[in-house]
Amino acid sequence: MGWRRWDVAVVAGVIVLNVVTVLTTTTGDDRPLMPLGWALLIASSAALLARHRFPVAVLIVTAATTLTYYPLGFPDAPIVLNLVIALYTVARVRGVLLSVVTAGLLAVAASAAAEEPFQVAIGVVPVLLLPVVLGELARIRARQTAQAEERARLAEVNLESEALRRAAEERLRIARELHDVLAHQVSLINVQAGAALHTREPDSAFEALRTIRTASGDALREIRSVLGMLRDPMQPDLAALPELFTHAETAGLTLRVKVDLPPPALPPAVQLTAYRIVQEALTNVVRHSSAAAADIDLHRTGTSVEVSVEDSGGTVQGIQDGNGIRGMAERVAAIGGEFRAEPRPGGGFRVHARLPVALDGNGTP
Repeated sequence: MGWRRWDVAVVAGVIVLNVVTVLTTTTGDDRPLMPLGWALLIASSAALLARHRFPVAVLIVTAATTLTYYPLGFPDAPIVLNLVIALYTVARVRGVLLSVVTAGLLAVAASAAAEEPFQVAIGVVPVLLLPVVLGELARIRARQTAQAEERARLAEVNLESEALRRAAEERLRIARELHDVLAHQVSLINVQAGAALHTREPDSAFEALRTIRTASGDALREIRSVLGMLRDPMQPDLAALPELFTHAETAGLTLRVKVDLPPPALPPAVQLTAYRIVQEALTNVVRHSSAAAADIDLHRTGTSVEVSVEDSGGTVQGIQDGNGIRGMAERVAAIGGEFRAEPRPGGGFRVHARLPVALDGNGTP
C-alpha cells in the first residue's frame, strides 16, 4: 500500500506505548477495555498509517476516538498522542488555518465534556497548539527547500543554455575568421595565378609565383592562428594593417589610406573588427570589382571609430550575396556598432562601419 517505514514505526510505537501504559496504570475503578476500549486504541493508532494520503480523514478519526475514549472512563492511555500526530500532519500538509480551527474546536469539545472545563482547557490548548506550530514550521521549511531546489534547477538550465549559446557564438566566430583569412589570401593567389597564366614574360611569371608562395604561406600561418585561438587569445589588430595593405598592393591595387586614431588605444574587440572589415572589403574589391584603386579611411569621432573602404570599380555583382558582407555585419553587431555596405551612386562599392569605443570586459558595449 506504499506505507513508509517511518509511518509503520510510528504506528507500532504508539500502539506499544498505549498498551504498556494501559497495562501498568489500570485500576479496579477503570472501565474494562474489552472490547470497545481496545478497538478505539487500535483504530486510532492504525489510522496514522494513512495520514500522508488522507490527513484530514485521519485527523477526524483520531479526534473522534480520543473524544470518545476519555469520557467513557477507560484506563489512562496516551491515545491523545495519535491526535497530536494527526494534527501536526494537517498543519504541515494543509496549512495553519485549518489546523488552528481544528485545534480550537477540539479544545472546546474537550472542555465541554469535562467536569472542570476551565482546567481542562488550560491543559489541552498547549497540547493542541504545539503540533500546529511544529507543523507550520515544517511546512515553511519544506517550501523553502523546494524553492531552493527549483532555483538550482533553473540556474543549471540557464547555465546549460548559456554554454550552448556561447559554443554557437564561438563556432560562428571561428567560421568568420576562417572565411576572412581564406577569402583574402586565396583571392590574392587567384589573381597572381591568373597573371602568371596570361603573361608572356618569364620574369613576371616567376614574380607572380613568388607572390603566390608568399600568400599561401601567409594563409597557412593565419589558419594555424585561427585554429589556435582556443589556446591563445591573440588576434590581429590595427598594427597588422600595413602588412594587409602590402598584400593588396601586391595583387595590383592602388591604396589611398588615411588613418587618424589618436590615443588611447582601442579595445581589442574593436581593433579586430576594424581589421577584419578592411580585410574583407579589400578581398571583395580584388574578387568582385574591376577597380584598380581603393580608399581606406579609419578615424575616431567622439565615442566611436569610423571605418570606410570605397572603390570606383565598374561591377559589384556577387558582393552583397556572399558570406563576406554577412560576416562583417555580424561582427559589427556583436560589439554594438552600425554597418552599411552598398553600391556608390557614381559606381563602385562602399563599406562603412561605426564601432563603439567603450566596451566592457566581455567585448560588448
